[in-house]
Amino acid sequence: MKRIFSLIGFVALFSAAIAAQSVFTINDVIALKRVSDPQISPDGRTVAYSVGTVDKAANRTLTQIWTMNIDGSRQRQITNGVSSSSQPRWSPDGKRLAFVSGGQIWTMEPDGDHKDKVTGISSGADGPVWSPDGNWIGFVSDVYPDCTNDACNKAADDKADSSKVKAHVTDRLLFRHWVEWRDVKRTHVFVASAKGGIARDLTPGDFDSPPYAISQNGLIAVAFSPDSKWVVYTRNPDKVEAISTNSDLYLLPLDGGSEAKNITVTNKSYDGNPVFTSDGKYLLYLSQGTATFEADRWRIMRYSVANGSTVELTRGFDQQVNELKVSPDNKMIYFVAAERGREPIWSLPVEGGSVKKVLPEISANSLQIAHDGHTLIFAANSVTAPNEIMSVQTDGGLLKPLTKANDAYLAPFNLRKVEDANWKGALGTNIHGFIVKPPNFDPARKYPLMVLIHGGPQGAWNNAWSNRWVPEVWAAQGYVVFMPNQRGSTGYGQKFVNDVSGDWGGKAFVDVANGIAMMANQPYVDKSRIGAAGASYGGYMVDWLLGHNNDPRFHIKAFVSHAGVYNLESMATATEELWFVNWEFKGFPWENPVNYTRWSPHKFAKNFNTPTLVTAGELDYRVPYDQSLQLYTTLKLKGVDSKLVLFPDEGHWILKPQNSEFWYNNVLDWFKKYLNP
Repeated sequence: MKRIFSLIGFVALFSAAIAAQSVFTINDVIALKRVSDPQISPDGRTVAYSVGTVDKAANRTLTQIWTMNIDGSRQRQITNGVSSSSQPRWSPDGKRLAFVSGGQIWTMEPDGDHKDKVTGISSGADGPVWSPDGNWIGFVSDVYPDCTNDACNKAADDKADSSKVKAHVTDRLLFRHWVEWRDVKRTHVFVASAKGGIARDLTPGDFDSPPYAISQNGLIAVAFSPDSKWVVYTRNPDKVEAISTNSDLYLLPLDGGSEAKNITVTNKSYDGNPVFTSDGKYLLYLSQGTATFEADRWRIMRYSVANGSTVELTRGFDQQVNELKVSPDNKMIYFVAAERGREPIWSLPVEGGSVKKVLPEISANSLQIAHDGHTLIFAANSVTAPNEIMSVQTDGGLLKPLTKANDAYLAPFNLRKVEDANWKGALGTNIHGFIVKPPNFDPARKYPLMVLIHGGPQGAWNNAWSNRWVPEVWAAQGYVVFMPNQRGSTGYGQKFVNDVSGDWGGKAFVDVANGIAMMANQPYVDKSRIGAAGASYGGYMVDWLLGHNNDPRFHIKAFVSHAGVYNLESMATATEELWFVNWEFKGFPWENPVNYTRWSPHKFAKNFNTPTLVTAGELDYRVPYDQSLQLYTTLKLKGVDSKLVLFPDEGHWILKPQNSEFWYNNVLDWFKKYLNP
């Protein structure tokens, strides 16, 4: 009998241990493989791709290059070592792969043998692009605009490194961006022989090419014409880059025989991501039509090389195009564009016609098309799984996962798929969002509600994976997670995007509030335990809710504001991308003080009385961390329970593995203190 009870006790303890191990945490997010960037060989038989592995102890992600057959078989790693290797790019004959490792461009055979160094430029090389004849590789590098050779750049770097004076000196705007100072160097496009040798600067001058301030997914720094005689690059020709979203396409002969020609000079907004059709007839590219508005609709444009005429191919298509590829026969364009929280694959005839959806209900990226013209290779993810590489036929059939790098690891966690949520927002507008429930959800129970608010404000929650905001981690702690796509969200038409500008705390706030009220009335939600968190504009909305937490339909008990916009007036001239505040608030504070007064959370500090955790990174130049300091100081002066977590080595996002773990632990502990999941 004693043995039986001992066995029962052992089984119970073992089961409890397994259950405890199956709670999905931030450390499990860190442990997942990061699959990305599929590239198809010219013969259509092989796919090269990258796999990142987080080294938590070293506080970094180590990336290596893998290959597999196009059916997913024979997966193998072909690079290794202490440095990351990434951005595999096939030579036109398929005999070599260019890649980036140790800040330089190399080539190797498809099995990883015979690695040859192509660049040795002191300023580093990134973004390799082969010329169609296989003789050249284009790339970008950050250099001193006054230097005409690499020796000059190296001497300038050595002088700066050895100097005890580390002062930043500038006489222009946009002197810093994201997490780095841009007061000295510029990004330029270079070209080098594929066999190595001295690289040539194609874009000398005191400007960035491509403009580093604005980029689309799958940014193409340079495109070669099919005959390899011409290159197309992008740059912003405007004098004050900080108030301009302009980017033009320049056509330049590779031999330098004539000056570069600006072929999009009439459009004062962004033009980029150039792609030639293989017959050389057209240059396709992405474009926005509204100057200074970074969230305007991205369109597919077609430029005729023969006569210089340009037409929009996506006229009437009301979503934002993310990336595009052209079929080998130059008849079809395949692209990705968001729609209602997903990122489907679409098609469009090169000669013009209607847009058709190829693959719905998926969140795709890194789209490629095989030489046969019938097979699409892409990466896809969801809230329950990070990126994996997949294939599908161009008619939408035979969808197949090719990699399953994380399937076995994720299986024990029983992560639940997202559920769509719909409700009425401001002015009776239909609003959409997502719900994620705990792994072992019981509809008879009452759960605390966690509201996650996305940034942007022109962004969206998609049924997609993120290594920063992972709703499954929150759900695993026992929360029902609610993710509203309020006014300003992409994927719901351009008017919906436009409706947030000049109205940050208006219709979007009502959309969010009505969504929270809808969720508070769900039978499985405990309306006495509601928390809310957000970053950037999501942090702004948290700060706005903090001053307007008096809705009779619900009450939020605790907040987390990460990198939140708090004081619009001080933010306006401290952020680097000045075009953003100028557009969003219809002028600067001295030009339109009404908008800054009306929509600034700091004007409602007298109402602050909800416990709030404030977090930020000191290297954040998008929303300078003084915004978070102002909020935290105000909360303390008012006697509101609050806490500040500030990372000196992070920017707008908390990216380093150990920092991410620390951030999540502090955030979850904060909510546990008030919501007790």
